[in-house]
Amino acid sequence: MSDWLFDDPPNVAVITTLQVIEGKPILYVSHDEEDGVWQFHTNETFRDSDAKVVSLRRIVELDPSVTQLANLPLGWIAVRSGLGEIWQTFKRSK
Repeated sequence: MSDWLFDDPPNVAVITTLQVIEGKPILYVSHDEEDGVWQFHTNETFRDSDAKVVSLRRIVELDPSVTQLANLPLGWIAVRSGLGEIWQTFKRSK
């Protein structure tokens, strides 16, 4: 596991959506300041019933490019316009 880039362990619970699990690209990532939870979303609107909890490892398996965000600070978000595009990071406004 020496190649694991995140400070959080692979089995940490993260929030995502059914759309991501079904293969839609991850285009929005947040690392919540309050509780340290990671969230991985598409740019589509989703229903509360679409919310899913999976392991961080599962997200990395679905889209290895999220490892580029392993050092995203608490309270920051990352967005990109499409799969393979460059991540842009921002401090989340309160």
